Amino acid sequence: MQSAESLRFLDMQHVDVARGEAIVLHDINLKIDAGEHVAILGPNGCGKSTLIKTITCECYPICAPGTSIELLGRARWDVSQLRQQLGVVEAHLPGERTGVTRGIDAVVAGFFSASTLWPNLHVTPEMRERAHEALIRMGATYLEQKFVGQMSAGEQRRIMIARALVHRPGMLLLDEPSNALDIAAQRELREALRLVVQQGTGVIMVTHHLADILPEMNRVIMMREGRIFADGTKAELITAQKLQELFGVEVTLTQRDGYWHHW
Repeated sequence: MQSAESLRFLDMQHVDVARGEAIVLHDINLKIDAGEHVAILGPNGCGKSTLIKTITCECYPICAPGTSIELLGRARWDVSQLRQQLGVVEAHLPGERTGVTRGIDAVVAGFFSASTLWPNLHVTPEMRERAHEALIRMGATYLEQKFVGQMSAGEQRRIMIARALVHRPGMLLLDEPSNALDIAAQRELREALRLVVQQGTGVIMVTHHLADILPEMNRVIMMREGRIFADGTKAELITAQKLQELFGVEVTLTQRDGYWHHW
């Protein structure tokens, strides 16, 4: 039997996914090991977010011969149990009450996938301790008593990631984490995520920003028009030619402190 450390996190074979009448993912074949650090790169509308939603069972593949998905070695999951194994960072914090919720409570509410701590929820001291630990990991304990609605976009993003970390998941899934952040907030977020990676949590990051790819991420999966266009190391794929093929524009590259930038 495989150990938890050696388990394959994801195994997709011949997966097509439709949203409405349109097929948006075409014949996806993808394997990702538990604890791996992977960037999924591609232009807007290429299917990156649908791929993440398929991994988290928000979208389901078209049933066809040869199609299969396994997560952590299992083809079937209770979604609530699966969410205990994954840390999923959504595009926005959920619910209208979140704005008047203090930071620590918004993180604790992640145990219940709730927008705030409603009176019927039973919160244990261990939950609060683990929420505090998650905020320490994000360098955000100063946000514990601040209302979410009074936080900057960068501060809210740290709360969202801390919510995803309260379960101590083996894998963290992020969908466009730096969107709507200014330059300073982007830098702070990336450095915080580097600490999460260095502490042993695997990361799958969907992005169309080259600078989001952390120095610790050596594998890049490129997507175009709902298909996997390329899958390899940064050395193989982060080249002007490959990026021009992916995005359809001429690209000039530079590297600094382990990050790639383009213009």
